Amino acid sequence: MAVLKANAYGHGTVPAAVALAAADAFAVARLEEGIELRAAGLRHRVVLLEGVFGSDALRQAAHHGFELVVHEPGQVALLESWRGDHRFGVWLKVDSGMCRLGFRPAEVATAVARLQVCEAVLQPMALMTHLAEAEDRGSTRTGGQLERFATLTEGLPGERSIANSAGLAAWPAARADWVRPGLLLYGVSPFAATTGSELGLRPAMTLETRVIAVRNIATGDRVGYGGCWTASRPTRLAVAAAGYGDGYPRNTASGTTVLVNERPAPLAGRVSMDMITVDVTELPRVAVGDPVLLWGPGVPVEAVARAAGTVPYELLCGVSQRVHPDVR
Repeated sequence: MAVLKANAYGHGTVPAAVALAAADAFAVARLEEGIELRAAGLRHRVVLLEGVFGSDALRQAAHHGFELVVHEPGQVALLESWRGDHRFGVWLKVDSGMCRLGFRPAEVATAVARLQVCEAVLQPMALMTHLAEAEDRGSTRTGGQLERFATLTEGLPGERSIANSAGLAAWPAARADWVRPGLLLYGVSPFAATTGSELGLRPAMTLETRVIAVRNIATGDRVGYGGCWTASRPTRLAVAAAGYGDGYPRNTASGTTVLVNERPAPLAGRVSMDMITVDVTELPRVAVGDPVLLWGPGVPVEAVARAAGTVPYELLCGVSQRVHPDVR
C-alpha cells in the first residue's frame, strides 16, 4: 500500500501515483487527496487513513469507491446509519500503543462486534495498527505493540497491516499481510543516523536553484540577518535564489553543504526567505546562473534535516508551491 499523503511527501500526488502504479493499493490521509487520484483517472484501491466524518463525506467515499480506516466510535455509528447500496471496505484501527488514533484495547471487542454486523461493511474487514518507535531498532515498545496487536486481534478474520517504512525495514514481524511504506518509496531513510543511499535507495527529489550574485567580502564582514556568520578571511560569496519561502529551513546551520557546479561548498549565514549565501572561496569560476543543489544526489536530505534540527519528512513536505516541479 503506497502512501501518497501530503502531496506524496512533497513529490506530487499524481506523478508519484503514476510512478508507483504497480502498488496493490494507495493510502492517503484525507478524502480530498483520494479525489485527486480519481480525477487523474487512477482506479487503484484507495484507503483513507483518517477515515471520514459526516454523511456527505461518506457519500463521496462511496461514490469514489474509497476504503475507510475506522478508528473511533463516531465512525462506526456513521456506517451504521448508511442506507445506500454501497458496501465499504473497512480497516479497523487498533491503538496498540501509539496513543493517537485507534480503538483502545478495552474498546476493540465492542467495535469489532458492531462492525461485523453492520450492513454497510464488507466482511471480513481488515485490521491495522501503527508503530510509534519503529525507527528505533532497539525499541522495546515496538515489540510490545506487536504483541498487543496480536493478542487483541487473535482469532479474528481479515487481513492485517502494521508496518510503516521503518517497520518494513527493521521489524520483520511487522510485515503481516500488507505493508504501508511512505518515506522509503521516495528514497529517504526513516532512521536518524542512516541515509537512503546506505539502505540501497535513490532519492526521488532533487531541490536545486541558481546563483544570482557573486561578491567579495573582507575579513571581519558579517553576513546576513543578525550577522551570525563572520568572514575569517577574504571571502567570495555566492548568493543563491532559495530560502525558507521555498522550503529550505531557516534554522539550517552555517557550514551545511550545498553543491555549486557539483562541488561542495558551505552555507554561510542565516537562511533568508528568498536567498542563501554560500562560501565559494575554494571553488573556481562561480558565476551567475550556475546550479546550486540543496538536497538530492550528493547532498542527502537526511543530512540537511539534521543540520536544521528536524526530520526529512518535514523538508520534503515543506517544499513550497513557488518551486517549479520538473517531474521526470
